[in-house]
Amino acid sequence: MIRVLLVDDHAVMRAGFRMILEAAGDIAVVGEAGDGRAAIAAARDLRPDVICMDVQMPDMDGLEATRRIVADAEVA
Repeated sequence: MIRVLLVDDHAVMRAGFRMILEAAGDIAVVGEAGDGRAAIAAARDLRPDVICMDVQMPDMDGLEATRRIVADAEVA
């Protein structure tokens, strides 16, 4: 089972991606986040195999969130 974290500032987009991914059968959406800061916390807590990250989000964009998630993973 592939564990996925969805990150997008639009709940409708997250819901659509969740429907598509869960229909595959071997993918479990383990969490969702609406911004980069929440994505960092969720990645730390949930340890997903894959993160589907929106690039343009308010507060902290997906590129900066990805940088910080990767840096956290290198330390762990």
